[in-house]
Amino acid sequence: MWPRIGGLRALALGTPGELRARLNALVLSGAKTATAGLLDEYAEEAEQLEHVGERLALVDDHDAQLGVVEVTGVKVTRFAEVPWEFARAEGEGDRSIEEWRAGHAAYWARVGTPVTDDTEVVCIRFRLV
Repeated sequence: MWPRIGGLRALALGTPGELRARLNALVLSGAKTATAGLLDEYAEEAEQLEHVGERLALVDDHDAQLGVVEVTGVKVTRFAEVPWEFARAEGEGDRSIEEWRAGHAAYWARVGTPVTDDTEVVCIRFRLV
């Protein structure tokens, strides 16, 4: 299970260190309003998908709460079908859907979970509250 902070599920973006700090800063600035995860990770962690209206605690490397986000949308789709509109909302500076896919595929491969076009991705939209 994922950590709970103040009764909220934790939203720990990326991997600890520089990447998480950068992604958290993007959320706190309002530039990042979406994030993607792998459906298989939910099963591995015995977690349910987020749902619209759910609030999540945005956390740093030490599970300290930096803010709260409210889920505004959740969609499961094949990796090859993640739309550019969603990828752009991740706010990470990708200039095209191809660049987003290459970057995310490389990230997931680095953390030991390579993806294919058919890998199911959980696309979460949120707003900072």
